[in-house]
Amino acid sequence: MNSIAREARSLLKRPTWASGQSLSCNPHHHQQWRGIRVKVLNGNLERALTYMQRVMQSSGIERMIKQEQTHHIKNSEKRVLARKNLERKLRSQEFARKLQAVLVKKVRGM
Repeated sequence: MNSIAREARSLLKRPTWASGQSLSCNPHHHQQWRGIRVKVLNGNLERALTYMQRVMQSSGIERMIKQEQTHHIKNSEKRVLARKNLERKLRSQEFARKLQAVLVKKVRGM
C-alpha cells in the first residue's frame, strides 16, 4: 500500500525544476516535464509547426518518443532499422579511420 501511495504522491508532486530541488534519480522524469515552446508569428502556424519539428529532431525528443513505442513493429521494419543502424555504424568507423590517418600524417609532418 505504501508503494502505491508513494507513486501517487510522485505523480501529483510539482516538477523538480519548478520546486528548485535537485533532479530525481530517474533521468526520464526530468524529460517528462521539459517541453518545447514555439512562438507563432503573424499567425503563421505552418511555419511554427515545421520549426517545432526541426527542434524536436535536433533535441532527440522525437527519437525518445519512438523508443517508447509500445505497439508491434513489423519484421520488415526491424530489418530496415537494423540495416540503417549498421550502415551508420560502418560510416562512423570509416570516418574515424580516415580522421586517424590524417591526424597521424599531420603529427609526423608529412
